[in-house]
Amino acid sequence: MKILVTGAAGFIGSYVSKHLLAYGNEVIGLDNINDYYDINLKYGRLAELGIEKENIGWYKFTSSTTFSNFRFIRMNLEDTQAMQMLFANEGFECVCNLAAQAGVRYSIQNPYAYIKSNVDGFLNVLEGCRHNKVRHFVYASSSSVYGLNGKVPFSEDDSIAHPVSLYAASKKSNELMAHAYSHLYNIPSTGLRFFTVYGPWGRPDMSPFLFADAILNHRPIKVFNNGDMLRDFTYIDDIVEGVLKVITHIPTADATWNPESPSPASSSAPYKIYNIGNSQPVKLMDFIQAIENAIGEEADKIYLPMQPGDVYQTYADTSRLENELGFKPHKDLNEGVKETIGWYRNFYKI
Repeated sequence: MKILVTGAAGFIGSYVSKHLLAYGNEVIGLDNINDYYDINLKYGRLAELGIEKENIGWYKFTSSTTFSNFRFIRMNLEDTQAMQMLFANEGFECVCNLAAQAGVRYSIQNPYAYIKSNVDGFLNVLEGCRHNKVRHFVYASSSSVYGLNGKVPFSEDDSIAHPVSLYAASKKSNELMAHAYSHLYNIPSTGLRFFTVYGPWGRPDMSPFLFADAILNHRPIKVFNNGDMLRDFTYIDDIVEGVLKVITHIPTADATWNPESPSPASSSAPYKIYNIGNSQPVKLMDFIQAIENAIGEEADKIYLPMQPGDVYQTYADTSRLENELGFKPHKDLNEGVKETIGWYRNFYKI
């Protein structure tokens, strides 16, 4: 299968690309390598895919020295003309859209970046799928869409009417836009609500890396809401396995869908939504202790109030993923943290 993976230099995108390639798929990776966080980390992920930094240029393909079935192109999703040409020239069978401007707190500081990438760029991907007969469109949503929903665990059937950050609102808009295109143009689409992904090669703006960096460099860590928070931490390998299963599970119209009591997770169009989370929410203080144990050093903690855009807890109901695709994330937190810290020490030479 020929697959476009956007966000290929990102945390999840690089893993998904590598696994798709290992299964013999032809993959085109796309990323703009922006400087939202350390670009050396992004170039490091690409190097794992056989794409060397010195060979990368804007709007040109770079062939992998490791995988004969992988090419990479540096491009912005919001560049409409370039995206139209890419889709027309390459004839993708499947698109896995993992590119986005990430980060809840950064969306408060720089809201326009989220509209450009997560709305305008997403529309360009949808238009590419529409005009080039893509068989399946898979895209990253987020657990952030649940917003003020107080019912736990979070189910795909729950309302997502009250996002608490622009990032979450942009992800909700992606689900709505994808449904409109599935309905209008019969494009099979599947949205994946990821829950607090962590692991080796993870994002340095996420708590596992912020905590690890501070502790290893003997700085205090910031603990928000005085530590009274829960997160459904999900290891990267579980996320990738879920994505790969979804790619080959092309949705069809749900014959049991009832317009009088509609589920947000399915439709009379070929459209699906799945949670991918560990379904075991962890207290923030327990997560910090797991990092302390892996490092062998106790953190100096600064307790702070809840930050704008944050939510008290995330907790995934993954029964739909398990029932329909036969998969349930299962990675043990302490084991995952240990592997993450080991990679961190090696990559940053600490």
